[in-house]
Amino acid sequence: MEMDPVEYVERLHAVVDQLVEPLTDHHASRLQCKRGCFGCCSDGLSVFGVEAELIRRKFPEVLREQPGPEGMCAFLDAEGGCRVYAHRPYVCRTQGLPLRWGYEQDGEVLEGRDICPLNADGKPIEELSPEELWTIGPFEHRLAEAQAAFGACTEACCDREDLRSLFEPPTP
Repeated sequence: MEMDPVEYVERLHAVVDQLVEPLTDHHASRLQCKRGCFGCCSDGLSVFGVEAELIRRKFPEVLREQPGPEGMCAFLDAEGGCRVYAHRPYVCRTQGLPLRWGYEQDGEVLEGRDICPLNADGKPIEELSPEELWTIGPFEHRLAEAQAAFGACTEACCDREDLRSLFEPPTP
């Protein structure tokens, strides 16, 4: 790829935002997600290195601050708002939506579905058509391809980075 990795990720995020918008509108009556709702924003979230690089470049001042409390996403501020919201990772851009994904079990391809419990009111997730759900997989695959193409893979082959690990260690 001839594009800068950060530029590529920004473009990919813009595509995701365009595709998420109609789903968000469709599910507006059930979605409780808004600033200050951070039940899904927990420690343990990880991103591909190319997304970590975007955060490093766009928010160096945030990465010099203290991360949010253990157990919560490191990027949450005192009011539960995201300090990197404008350039938040892919996983955060689809959070709260009804999700679907494929997986294999005993040689059979099955479908998993999930939704944040706060957004569960409304038509049961099992009854939603595939078009009413965000499909997990295709964009993760594109991020993995970008990471490999930009040479951001480690010896462990395209490991993801924990969001908390992006913060600079405190100075004594």
